[in-house]
Amino acid sequence: MWGISYWIVPLFSGVIWLAMLLGMLLTWVVDGEPHYSSMNENQHIAYISNIGAEKLKPMFIAMSAVTVVSFDLVFIFERWLRHSGRLHPNTSWFQKICSIICIIAAIAGAAGLILLSIFDTKRHPNLHDVFLVLFIAGYIVSAIAICVEYQRLGVHHRHSILHLSFWIKIGFIIIELGLAIAFGVMNRQERYNMAAILEWVISLIYTFYVWSFFVDFIPAVRTKHHQSRETAVEMAESGSQDRLYEDHRNLPPMANGYPPRGATASPAAAGHF
Repeated sequence: MWGISYWIVPLFSGVIWLAMLLGMLLTWVVDGEPHYSSMNENQHIAYISNIGAEKLKPMFIAMSAVTVVSFDLVFIFERWLRHSGRLHPNTSWFQKICSIICIIAAIAGAAGLILLSIFDTKRHPNLHDVFLVLFIAGYIVSAIAICVEYQRLGVHHRHSILHLSFWIKIGFIIIELGLAIAFGVMNRQERYNMAAILEWVISLIYTFYVWSFFVDFIPAVRTKHHQSRETAVEMAESGSQDRLYEDHRNLPPMANGYPPRGATASPAAAGHF
């Protein structure tokens, strides 16, 4: 029943992200928890960015890019599946606008992560911080937009998966926003070890947010051979036009605007007059 379908994309994206985080953390631990040059003097726990600015920078860039590009495809696929009727279709332009905002914000967040991995905290600390804010803000705005869309969809389509997905994403927004504020406060207070812990927690929770889109694609598995109402109407209209033209081609030659005496049109053609 399941096969390879759209649900594999968020699972793949989350696995890549989690593998990157675990790889970086384990490397730092195995190396003896070194104190990198980009770390503050009283900092003993490395930020993800501290580790990503050293020998693992190529892996940080590559796996960050794969994660966010594949994750952004999730939002594009979701938009297409709603348009084609394989997921609950949008019932208003407002819902579609929320979906578009979600995609644009996710692309901005993806650009933020890719750029912060390139402009590392060791060589470009100011730019790195700007792109970090872009990454976090982009995906929080994206989550808010998709929650609004799902809330409006739930009014018209009372489905348990919509409600489950909505509450998962609401939970992500509340938790991540709270942790992001706490992370900023800890940084300002120069409590860098606590800030580093919060950064790792925020990043790990992001993994589960990515995986939550697996739930969204479950209905698409059940509607694999389904076509939307709009597509069906277009095909029906196209078929009617084709039959009309075919009937006209089957009519005998006209003489002075009338068929020759004794000639009869096909039954299908006769039905049009």
